[in-house]
Amino acid sequence: MSGDPRPVGEDDLHGLIDGRLEPERQALVEAWLRGNPARAAEVSADRALRERLRARLAPIAEEAIPARLRVANIRSRHRPITYRWLPVAAAAVLCLAVGGAAGWFGHAARQVPTVTLARTEPATDDAVAAFRTYVVEAVHPVEVRADEKPHLVTWLSKRLGRAVTTPDLTAYGFRLMGGRLLPAGSESAAMLMYDDDHGTRLTLYSRVGDADGRTVFRFAREGDIAAFSWVDGGMSYVVTGRTDEARLLIVAQSVDAQVRGLPVPQRQP
Repeated sequence: MSGDPRPVGEDDLHGLIDGRLEPERQALVEAWLRGNPARAAEVSADRALRERLRARLAPIAEEAIPARLRVANIRSRHRPITYRWLPVAAAAVLCLAVGGAAGWFGHAARQVPTVTLARTEPATDDAVAAFRTYVVEAVHPVEVRADEKPHLVTWLSKRLGRAVTTPDLTAYGFRLMGGRLLPAGSESAAMLMYDDDHGTRLTLYSRVGDADGRTVFRFAREGDIAAFSWVDGGMSYVVTGRTDEARLLIVAQSVDAQVRGLPVPQRQP
C-alpha cells in the first residue's frame, strides 16, 4: 500500500488529527489505526475535542485586529512590516490548526502557548490525583484559606523555593478558596483551589519543573476531569476542573498571563 518505511509515531497521529499528512502517509496511518483500535479511539476523541474547541472559540476569531497591530499604525511608527507579521501569522495558523486558540492575535503577540492534545505527564497525573482527593472535601478542602492570602503566598513560596502567585479569576466567575502544600517526590508542590457560584471547583497545581524554557498547553482528560498543563521558566503548571474544555482553556490562558505579569483581557468564558 505504501513504500514509506517509517513507523507510525505520535507526530503522524497529530498530523492526521490536524489534516496535515500527505495522502500516501495518511493512508498508511489510517491502516495502522485499523489494527490498533485503542489508539484509533484516542485519535477519534482528540478529533472531537478539536472540533468542540474550534466551535466554542470561533467567535474570538471574528474580533477586530487590535489597533496596535494594524498595518497602517505599524507603518506610521516606521516599523518593518514583513518580519513583524510573519511570526504572528504563523502562530495564528498553528492555533487554528489545533483548535485551541483560534484568532488570538493579541495573545500570540505575547507568546501565549498554543494547545496540543497529549497523554498525561507526571505533573498532570499528580494534579488530577490531588484534585480528586481534595475537591470533594466540605470541611478541609484547603490548609490555608483565602482570608490569610499573604501567609499562604509566603508559606508556599518558601517551601517551593520559587515565587507563588494567586491569580485573580473573578472575571471568569471563580473565587480563591485557599491552598495547600503537597508532596512531589523529593520536592514540594502548591495547589490553589477556586470555586464559583454553582459549586464548580478548579485547582491550580504548580511545582518546580524538570526543564527550563516554555511549552505549549497540553490538554488531558481523565473521565469527567479536564486539565491543561504547561511549563514556563522552570515551573510546571496544571489547571484542573470538572468543566468544559473551552472554559478551562480561557482560565488557563489567564493564569499563564498572570504568573508572568502580563495584562489579562477581562473576558467572560
